Amino acid sequence: MVVWRWREAGSEIKARKRVLFIVGITAPHSGHISASMASSLRRRRTQAPKSSPTLNDDVCCEECGSGHSPAKLLLCDKCDRGYHLFCLRPILPSVPIGSWFCPSCSHNKPHSFPLVQTKIIDFFRIQRSPDISLNQETRKKRKRGGSLVVSKKKRKLLAFTPSEDPKRRLEQMASLATALTATKTEFSNHLTYMPGMAPRSANCPALERGGMQVMSKEDTETLNLCKNMIERGEWPPLMVVFDPLEGFTVEADRSIKDLTIITEYVGDVDFLKNRENDDGDSIMTLLSASDPSRTLVICPDKRSNIARFINGINNHTQEGKKKQNLKCVRFDVGGECRVLLIANRDITKGERLYYDYNGDEHEYPTEHFIKHISYDFIVYAMIDAYF
Repeated sequence: MVVWRWREAGSEIKARKRVLFIVGITAPHSGHISASMASSLRRRRTQAPKSSPTLNDDVCCEECGSGHSPAKLLLCDKCDRGYHLFCLRPILPSVPIGSWFCPSCSHNKPHSFPLVQTKIIDFFRIQRSPDISLNQETRKKRKRGGSLVVSKKKRKLLAFTPSEDPKRRLEQMASLATALTATKTEFSNHLTYMPGMAPRSANCPALERGGMQVMSKEDTETLNLCKNMIERGEWPPLMVVFDPLEGFTVEADRSIKDLTIITEYVGDVDFLKNRENDDGDSIMTLLSASDPSRTLVICPDKRSNIARFINGINNHTQEGKKKQNLKCVRFDVGGECRVLLIANRDITKGERLYYDYNGDEHEYPTEHFIKHISYDFIVYAMIDAYF
C-alpha cells in the first residue's frame, strides 16, 4: 500500500515550496517495495521562487494567532493572510497544488441544488421503468428445497431499502447533487475508463498480489439489483450534509441493516504510476498488482458518486473506532476488480457513515484525525477478505 502526504519544505512560507514525501510503501503478503522505487516516486511539486530578504517569515495564523507549525501555515493567494491547515473549517488535509483562497476571499458556501424533479432526473440520468416495481423485485425469494442437514450459515450481502416517500428520495438525491456540483464533479455510478488512462483490459483480478476474493453469484445479483434501483431513481436512504468542521458528510436517512451494500466506490481508473504527482483527495486502490507498474487506482475527482463524501475514522482512538459502521471490500466481480462499501453493523437513522481508510494495515496517518474531524483525502484501502 502506498500512502502519500504533502508537506511544505523549509521555513519560508511565502516560497510555497512543495515536496512530495513517501510516508510508507508496503504491500500485503509481502515485504517492502525496493528503495529505488521509493526514490523514483519522490517528486518536486512546483518550482519554488528564490527566497528574498524582504520576505517576512513571522507569519501568524489568523484563526489561532500562533506562528507555530510554519510548515502547516497556508497563505491566501489574494490577501496573503496565513492559516494553519488544521485551523481551517473544514480542515485541509494538505497544501493545495494550485491557487488557494481563504474563507473571507473565496465565499465558498455551497448552493443547494434545486428541488425540482425534472432537474434531478436529468442530473442523475434516471431511467424510469414503470413496469418494474421496487417491492416486487426486492421481495423475490429463491425457493429452496427443505433439508434436514444443518449447515453453516453463509453471510450474504443485502440490497439497500430505499425510502418509501418519493419526495424524500428527491431530497436525498438533491443533497448529493449539491455536493457534486460544489466539487465540480460529474455523477457516475460505475468505473470509467478514459483515453490516456488505464484501459479496461488492465482491470484483471488475476494480477492481484495474493489473489482477490470472488463475489458469489447470489451477492452479484444483489449488487446488480442495487445498481438497477439507482438507475430507476430508487435511491439509497442517505443524505449528504455539509458540516463546517468535516465538509461534506453522509448520514443514514433511515435504519440500515448489517451487511447492506451502501455503494460502490467509483471514478476514473488509472495506473498508480500516473498519479504520483496527483493531489486528488480520495484516491482508492482498485488493484494491488505484484508488478507495481500495473497497480490500479480509482480517481473520483472528475466522476463519482456518494462514496466520495463518506469520511474516515481516527483509528488511533477508541472513540474513532466506535464510529466505524462501514467496511471497504474489494471483489472479483465477473472478472473485474470492484470496490464496495458495506455496512459492518446495524446503522441507526441520523448516524453518520464512517469507514477505516486503512483497513487492517494501519499505514495511513489517521492519528491526525482529531475528535470529529475526518479528511476526504487520499484513500488507500487494501482490505483482505472480509467474509
